[in-house]
Amino acid sequence: MEQQRLSAGTPPATPKKKRRWLGTVIAVLLVAGLGALAWHLTHRPAGGGAAAGGPPGPGAPGGPGGGGARRAGGGGGGQNTTTVGIATVTRADIPIDVDALGTVTPGATVTIVPQVSGVLTNVPFQEGQMVKKGQLLATIEPRPFQLAVMSAEGTLEKDQASLEAAKVTLDRYQTLLKQDSIARQDVDTQAATVKQLQGTVLGDQAALGTAKLNLEWTRITAPVSGRVGLRTVDIGNLVSSGTSTGITTITELAPIDVEFAIPQDRIPQLQARIAAGAVLAVSAMDRTRTTLLDTGVFLSLNNSSDTQTGTVRAKARFANARNALFPSQFVNVRVLLDTLKDVVVVPVTALRHGPTGDFVYVLNDDRTVKQVTVVQGITTADTVQITSGLDVGQRVVTDGGDRLKDGAKVSLPGDAPSGPRRGASGALGASGAHGGRHHRDAGAEPADGASQPHAAHAGASAPAGGASWPHDGASGAHHRHASDAQS
Repeated sequence: MEQQRLSAGTPPATPKKKRRWLGTVIAVLLVAGLGALAWHLTHRPAGGGAAAGGPPGPGAPGGPGGGGARRAGGGGGGQNTTTVGIATVTRADIPIDVDALGTVTPGATVTIVPQVSGVLTNVPFQEGQMVKKGQLLATIEPRPFQLAVMSAEGTLEKDQASLEAAKVTLDRYQTLLKQDSIARQDVDTQAATVKQLQGTVLGDQAALGTAKLNLEWTRITAPVSGRVGLRTVDIGNLVSSGTSTGITTITELAPIDVEFAIPQDRIPQLQARIAAGAVLAVSAMDRTRTTLLDTGVFLSLNNSSDTQTGTVRAKARFANARNALFPSQFVNVRVLLDTLKDVVVVPVTALRHGPTGDFVYVLNDDRTVKQVTVVQGITTADTVQITSGLDVGQRVVTDGGDRLKDGAKVSLPGDAPSGPRRGASGALGASGAHGGRHHRDAGAEPADGASQPHAAHAGASAPAGGASWPHDGASGAHHRHASDAQS
């Protein structure tokens, strides 16, 4: 066999085996390098090349295709902006109010107490009923009082008859005195008797009036209009004028008053308006200040202030036609002292406070803001008066001003974004990174090591020998198979 191989001129197999062994090692090394590179590209940090200290790769923040320089409300060119809300400076009327906490007090609260003693025979009202003034509420047994009236009338008639007889006698005595037929002493005595009987008749008339009044008091009527409370006694009970609870109570609901406390610092302004003859409107609202219960007028002011609270008690009167106000109800009171007409106003959220005073951010036409110092006046729940610093028609920042400074670039909610949004930037960065990896895999050759996978895929020449290892390997295998066949 060896002689045949030598006679045929075939080279010995040892160099070919070495060459095949060396090619196999190099191929294994190339495959291992390619796998390491692929693992590095697929498992590198999110920051890309910048995380490893190198230049930012494609798709990385700050690199080609990266979106890190763009913000949510930013404009083009990578410039940071803030989305803000704006409002226009206008003119409006501002009311000057005084808010206070108040308690509803009825105009009158009457306890119905019997004026005479007797048995209760009738109670025609219903508990909680609305009654009118003069309406019958209860009846006491009237017969004893009717008899007392009759007795007083009899006594009066008797004494009146005695008076008439005494007057006739006095006239006779005076005629006899003119004829000098009677002593003057008898005439004077009869005149005194007439005056005495006149006094007796006057007393009888008073007694008769008292008896009639007691009889009238057996009918208990409502002294005021209002709502009747709960009944304390029932029919058949003996009632008297000495009771403290009475039969029931009546609370006057229309009109009705509200008592509240005003800060003593607002008293001079309040008194000035009252002295000018102004009728101050007062509003009563519920506990949440959302429902208007009724409107009334300012009624009176107390004569002293409370030293502990620094307030002065006041009272307002309401018609309460709808019975929306109930006695002892808690309400929020608002007194309208005055109204400022046609003043410059801005929303409360536009006014800001700094070390140099109050200021606002004014929006310019180029979407920049300017810090303007202003002087505020009267403040309400929603708006604030600006006495100087602003003109009608200017636009001021109401939302987002905490992140601004003088000259800052801003954007409005209705503006179209000039650059990709934050989410789109992230997608773009990911796409750039993905494209960058494909670019490097396709032969971008940023380093020598990157050329190896390219050579492995494209069949590039090996670093040693200059031969094409895949072709040589194939040729060696072909020669090996041919030699084996010959052997």
